[in-house]
Amino acid sequence: MASEKILILDKDQIKKKITRIAYQIFEDNFEEEEIVLAGVAERGYVLARRIKDELVEISSSIRVKLINISLNKISSTLQAETDVSVTEAKDKVVILVDDVLNSGRTLAYGLGVFLDVPLKKMRTAVLIDRSHHKFPVISDFSGHKLSTILNEHVSVNLEGFEDEEDAAYLH
Repeated sequence: MASEKILILDKDQIKKKITRIAYQIFEDNFEEEEIVLAGVAERGYVLARRIKDELVEISSSIRVKLINISLNKISSTLQAETDVSVTEAKDKVVILVDDVLNSGRTLAYGLGVFLDVPLKKMRTAVLIDRSHHKFPVISDFSGHKLSTILNEHVSVNLEGFEDEEDAAYLH
């Protein structure tokens, strides 16, 4: 494993990827009156907020509701909390957002939060898809697909969460 960090995406590239994801979400849901962006805390929620801002710029016809999902990512059972009731997503399109899709466990747990809520449809959006899925979870919208070896790690810095500017690294 490389001991140095290799820049995958810089600040401008991340901005462009988020804009592209927002356009893809809009194109997939242009007939909807309201959609729900459910961000997995912490970085997934930061991305969800940014995608919401882009969607507001793209279209004034779609309302976007944000839900922050806090998960215990290392638990063998679903342990989650949301900042608003998941029933707010009833009969709506939900886009589950996270920064990196690796094994799929985090997104699988995030999907589990909505199992008892009748949804119109559920999609996933990630900034980086590493393609090491252990769970049957795919990214419907991804900024960057990256083939890595298992012992490599991808980290994402996001302004508003970290003190550093936006960047994604492989190390």
